[in-house]
Amino acid sequence: MCGIFGLIAKNGLVDADQVDRLTDLVAHRGPDGRGVRVSGNVGLGHRRLAIIDLTEDGAQPMRDRLLPIWITYNGEIYNYLELRAELEALGHVFHTASDTEVLLAAYVHWGENCLERFNGMWSFAIHDERDNTLFCARDRFGVKPFYYADTATQFAFGSEIRQLLPLIGRSVADDDLVRDFLVCGLSDHTNRTFFKGIEKLAPGHKMRVDVATGRIRTERYYSLAPRPDVADGQDAARLLRELLDDATRLRLRSDVRVGTCLSGGLDSSSVATLAARRYATTSNDRFFAITAVSEQAANNEEAYAAEIVASAELNWLRTKPGYEDFASTAETLLEVQEEPFGGPSIMMQYEVMKTARANGVIVLLDGQGGDETLLGYHRYYAAWLRDHFHRSGVRGFFSAFGAARNAGVSASRLLMYLFGASLAGLRAGVYRWRYAFLKSPALPESLRRFARNTNDAREMQVLEITETNLPMLLRFEDKNSMRFGIETRLPFLDYRFVEFSLGLPTRTKVNHGWTKWPLRAAMQDVLPANICWRKDKIGFAAPDQLWLNRHSPVMYDKVIGSALLARYVDMAAVKRKFHRLDLGMRWRLYCVALWGERFRVGAP
Repeated sequence: MCGIFGLIAKNGLVDADQVDRLTDLVAHRGPDGRGVRVSGNVGLGHRRLAIIDLTEDGAQPMRDRLLPIWITYNGEIYNYLELRAELEALGHVFHTASDTEVLLAAYVHWGENCLERFNGMWSFAIHDERDNTLFCARDRFGVKPFYYADTATQFAFGSEIRQLLPLIGRSVADDDLVRDFLVCGLSDHTNRTFFKGIEKLAPGHKMRVDVATGRIRTERYYSLAPRPDVADGQDAARLLRELLDDATRLRLRSDVRVGTCLSGGLDSSSVATLAARRYATTSNDRFFAITAVSEQAANNEEAYAAEIVASAELNWLRTKPGYEDFASTAETLLEVQEEPFGGPSIMMQYEVMKTARANGVIVLLDGQGGDETLLGYHRYYAAWLRDHFHRSGVRGFFSAFGAARNAGVSASRLLMYLFGASLAGLRAGVYRWRYAFLKSPALPESLRRFARNTNDAREMQVLEITETNLPMLLRFEDKNSMRFGIETRLPFLDYRFVEFSLGLPTRTKVNHGWTKWPLRAAMQDVLPANICWRKDKIGFAAPDQLWLNRHSPVMYDKVIGSALLARYVDMAAVKRKFHRLDLGMRWRLYCVALWGERFRVGAP
């Protein structure tokens, strides 16, 4: 896990000093070492966070021992030991214990098809001097970032936006993305960023850059596809448990201390429990778990987390940030994230990462992805209820409706998702009425497509995983963790688990009204019942109401003083009604104003 950078000069030699400087802008991602290689018009940079093979043998950029091929790489190939054995049988000789050398050897042997063999997360660039091209790739679901800028004189890529800002001149806002965010908090739903001129390589895509000409060819190499003939009922639960357990096993491979995030919810509790059981077979120490505790009783999950700590015999660390912590950190969070984000709850995750580093826990497992893969959100009930209607008629529909009520979902919420979520025009009208001060309150196209697919749970899942939900959460996770040099690993996003889960019937994933039924059934023998069958969902939630109400005077001053924000809102109307707006909108206005100030962003 590291920070990477690369630069191609289109009109002459690359500036070595520039490669040095822009590589070191992400020193926080790689506190354990650095390396730069400059050759002709190509420069590669690397900041190292040492996880596998802590010796200098694992340093990057790394060259193949026989061929003129160089790599700078961020991520982990969890099945590198299996791939190494396979490549050794084919005649490859390895000189390090790193997964980087395995990745490089896989590319040498299988070419671009090596991507199909990797189980992990990655963002890398390989300078192949044999044909003088740069081969770049990003993992299937975009766990690791890959930003790039293509100007008239340079092509550059990096792990963070800050590395590319000096290359594009003045920072200019992408109007469409700012407006989408202001309307409903949506972000990370396209390959563009909030900065014009800086883009992202899409998840599951590869890129080949001609070093001589700078021409770029981008191609998708992975699409979400369910595995055929997946099981149903108890077989589904058994197979899902096996997949999650194996995904966790692979993600425990490390030469540094590993722990886990623990909120007390079903997903993080499942990962913590499976990881602790695996860890106990090779260590006499207790497995570390870290919890962010809310100071507001309504969303405090500490008691649930404590149950898991006791049942799984974990070494428990807690952090409990208060308003003063939030107030003093809000601007730093924006600088860390580089783009606006939807609320202060990501500070809880930020504090978890900070606590991990302070206690020498360098790798953290996390439950991210469980909701998207197993229909964990209430909005999926619409497809489930319609499925029962089509299969069993009116009687089946009302039976399912009652089961969902018994599982803790209110009738009004069920009706909202059943009818309201599918009516994009109605939703857009509500936004126009509620936020009349926005100059262009249009519903983002991603949400229009989501509305069109509310009858099809799988299509909704694909949209959530690729556009409307998961990319945003992965950005938060990557930036928060890497600010402290922490690697996070996500068992629920093992591609085998994702494909299996998407292939399960909707009636299996939501069963008798219970969301994520296969996971609940799979874990009920090892989790406390009141966690396995919890009806509520909280996660690392900040006390938004408490913090934002206290912070409103600060937010107001920042908002009304923002020249950038005035481009998108009727500022006179905002001044009149700011303190009567919902908390979400107050935060979004503040976040855009803060972003514009922090990064000196101007209008086009």
